[in-house]
Amino acid sequence: MTTEYLGTAAVAERVGLTVATIRSYIRKDLMPDADVIITTPSGPLRGWAPETIDAWQASRPGQGARTDLTK
Repeated sequence: MTTEYLGTAAVAERVGLTVATIRSYIRKDLMPDADVIITTPSGPLRGWAPETIDAWQASRPGQGARTDLTK
């Protein structure tokens, strides 16, 4: 049985963000660790299990949440 993973574009579509935003989150280390990384001559391809992305999405603060403030 083949396991399917979500690439950057599929993650963006699943969570309602742009590909550029997902790439920015990757650079800022705001995404969960990829479940699989495929090494290519042009750089790594990351893949996430749908369950990984769903759990990450459920744990994110809502739009406009100020995560830089302390209580």
